[in-house]
Amino acid sequence: MKLLHMQRFKSPFLKFLYLVFSLALFSLNTSAQEYKTVKAQKGDGVYSLLKKHGLPTTDFNRFVELNKDLLGQNNALIIGRSYQLPSVSSPSSIRSENKSIQKLFGTKYQQVEIKDNQLKDAVYYLISGHGGPDPGAVGKYENHLLCEDEYAYDVTLRLARNLMKHGALVYIIIQDKNDGIRAGSILEPDKDEVCYPDLKIPANQKSRLRQRKNAVNKLYSKHKGRFQRLIVIHIDSRSQGENIDVFFYHDKRSKTGKKLVTNLQETFDRKYKQYQPGRGYRGTVSARNLYIIRHSYPPTAFIELGNINHPRDKLRFIKDNNRQALANWLEEGLIKDFKNNK
Repeated sequence: MKLLHMQRFKSPFLKFLYLVFSLALFSLNTSAQEYKTVKAQKGDGVYSLLKKHGLPTTDFNRFVELNKDLLGQNNALIIGRSYQLPSVSSPSSIRSENKSIQKLFGTKYQQVEIKDNQLKDAVYYLISGHGGPDPGAVGKYENHLLCEDEYAYDVTLRLARNLMKHGALVYIIIQDKNDGIRAGSILEPDKDEVCYPDLKIPANQKSRLRQRKNAVNKLYSKHKGRFQRLIVIHIDSRSQGENIDVFFYHDKRSKTGKKLVTNLQETFDRKYKQYQPGRGYRGTVSARNLYIIRHSYPPTAFIELGNINHPRDKLRFIKDNNRQALANWLEEGLIKDFKNNK
């Protein structure tokens, strides 16, 4: 339809009607270009619906925002109900496929460029040990205090960033809004960490563990049907003379959890043979009846990075390039686990 040129209308009232009609038609055309409407069928979920229509799963939040009044519990689709799909040509969607901004990583590292989709559709929950009122294990280095929660958190952030580069969806459960990924050997302790999404961490140990377990399990239900794993990172405290390697715990009831930690342990064994031949690696895999392992829904790897009181163990996480190496090796093991279980 050709629209009449506005100058042809001499009457102000006709000009007003013309403007209203033109704006309405423009709005209809824009909506038709922006959103395609589809009906949910039996077995459809948000992720499968997006993939079925050629859209990236990173459009999950945009889909939910578009259809927030039409979804069931935990963002479930209702069979037979019509839903709007985000536009495939949206510039913000294209950018989110290639890079994202994660402010938790700090100014230097906040831009994360997606290298590939090796971990597409994988969901990881990362918990660094202790935090808030509890620093965890405490050691000393050159008259400085070393707090477990700070070093475990730095390795956790580095691992999260690595996994995101491969297209994984990563939830960082314990967060410090102003630390970011830090360089150097001395990571100054503080007590301002929170639990996802932004909850004050309680002083009581059982309450702390329950809080982070609840955060993970709620998210797990939201992403039901996807590949999901929980990674818990700690640093042990033993006598000064006890040198230990990175070792792993799993839930004795979970074959998948045992396979997960075995993949990680085998990766570390291979890396030590590659970079320190002849040294030997004694990191173990064993079952442990820990609260967070026992009560969390996803298959879980509970990791101890070393003894915070042993001189050589300290070097494993005091040096920032070693913290990055730990994150890289964990990343490699998790990619192996994903491919073995896909």
